[in-house]
Amino acid sequence: MSAITVTERAARRIKEVLKGEPEGSMLRISVNGGGCSGFQYAFDIERNSSDDDVIVERDGAAVVVDSVSLQYIDGSVVDFVDDLIGQSFKIENPHATASCGCGTSFSL
Repeated sequence: MSAITVTERAARRIKEVLKGEPEGSMLRISVNGGGCSGFQYAFDIERNSSDDDVIVERDGAAVVVDSVSLQYIDGSVVDFVDDLIGQSFKIENPHATASCGCGTSFSL
């Protein structure tokens, strides 16, 4: 069982984003303090991972999460949405008690 789940839509979008990046690049998801609800998600492209990182792969797309961030998003589903307000990665976090309208910050 993976610590996080990546949907098929998210995997397709991650592969699309990483197409122009060097071989072995991954999408890093991290949790930082801040945002309108206390914590915020950050998305970065990285080529390297640390020993304490968790790497989740789906359909050739790799997502990496550090062990500290994983505590806050363990069990989450990473999806990609394309709606009226735009395109973005969306994290359905079972630990979040509230989130902001933009969907990038949350509270526990």
